[in-house]
Amino acid sequence: MKSVRSKGKHGLADNPDVMKPPYLGRFECAKVGAGSSSSFHSDFVGQNGSLRPCGVESGKFWSKSSCSFVATPKYVHGSTSALKSARDVHKAENVTLRKLRSFKQFDTVIDTSDHHFINDNSSSKQNPKSWAKQILKEWKILEKHLPDTIFVRVYESRMDLMRAVIIGAEGTPYHNGLFFFDIHFPSGYPDVPPNVHYHSGGLEINPNLYDCGTVCLSLLNTWSGSKEEMWTKGVSTMLQVLVSIQGLILNAKPYFNEPECEDSMGTPDGEMDAQEYNQSTFILSLRTMMYTIRKPPKNFEDLVAGHFYSRAHDILASCKAYIGGVEVGCLVKEFENIGVDCKKFRRHFRL
Repeated sequence: MKSVRSKGKHGLADNPDVMKPPYLGRFECAKVGAGSSSSFHSDFVGQNGSLRPCGVESGKFWSKSSCSFVATPKYVHGSTSALKSARDVHKAENVTLRKLRSFKQFDTVIDTSDHHFINDNSSSKQNPKSWAKQILKEWKILEKHLPDTIFVRVYESRMDLMRAVIIGAEGTPYHNGLFFFDIHFPSGYPDVPPNVHYHSGGLEINPNLYDCGTVCLSLLNTWSGSKEEMWTKGVSTMLQVLVSIQGLILNAKPYFNEPECEDSMGTPDGEMDAQEYNQSTFILSLRTMMYTIRKPPKNFEDLVAGHFYSRAHDILASCKAYIGGVEVGCLVKEFENIGVDCKKFRRHFRL
């Protein structure tokens, strides 16, 4: 199904430096274990992804005290201060993870100040009652049927606006990433599809998602398609749009989303190009994570902080695996089904 349109063959950002961040360098398709045995993430992440407090020697585990879990430093300069620092870190961890667990998949919020469509002129129009009724119907569908990997916020004062985030799926170059979309329901909705803007940060991570924020999808009528693929009044829904973005756009081999590359699927050259594209896409996904952490979209601050706090170890371990030659996108939780011995893999990367 040709559901998208892109600007170029690879759909990558024009700036070549985007593809080569200094902290990762270039990907080399080497065998696992070829000069990659150092544990570069050990200075940042402790057991189970928890941040290690200052003064704790690399490799030391948390030890239990009568008050809480604290770290035992190799050299203690002012032991009271060191213990207090450890307790503060543990307390911050508890607060961050507690907020993550309590973050609702669907909720109504107030602040619309950073929404892409906040100044859309159609918001001042008097929309018919049928429009408001349809929006409320969409809210109920989303509240009941959202997948675990999609979160949505709607606004009390602006029924025409919505914001959604999709968590990148395992088995894709987008795994563990957060991808934000701003939605606007025009006055003609549901006769016409919603307007959707992707928070790109200036990066083009997919042939379907332009660096300017355009989302190319037949269901949004932003790309050609058969009658069944286009927006259909009374049939198509916002939930369908979000699930389509997750499944059709943020997929395992986005290179083949490009219509001119579709015919090469399954060929040696096509599959090699797809892997090279995934390598570049994963780096862009990491850059997307960084700008999202630095400037989380409003009303999603707790989700962003908790998500990356809890997954920091997995993300860094993936970086090491891919640098070591593991195929980008093949990692799944607990490193299962990646075509290598998991025990040897963990021992090799000191996980």
